Amino acid sequence: MFYELRQYKIFPGKMDEWVDFMEGTIIPFQVARGMVITASFRGEEDDSVYVWIRRFASEAERERLYEAVYASDEWTNEIGPRVGELIDRDGINVQRIVPTPKSVAQ
Repeated sequence: MFYELRQYKIFPGKMDEWVDFMEGTIIPFQVARGMVITASFRGEEDDSVYVWIRRFASEAERERLYEAVYASDEWTNEIGPRVGELIDRDGINVQRIVPTPKSVAQ
């Protein structure tokens, strides 16, 4: 099992709109296709910081879920284009992380 820690840079003045879009559209869409979203955060003082975490049982599962989400017509035609209006895609930082032996995230 591993997690993706995803950090995005949100365009100025777009954080509230981004959070609404994530919580109302993106997260429900991805969860309906099998993604496990474990957390999402916004910067407490920096309104350009958004972080979320997804969990995968294996690389094979991640590949299957990426295909189910990002190759779908709904993502390609509706969700994906809106993402580009709200976040700086060049500012995306994704880290694959694994829990330490005593972590409660095991």
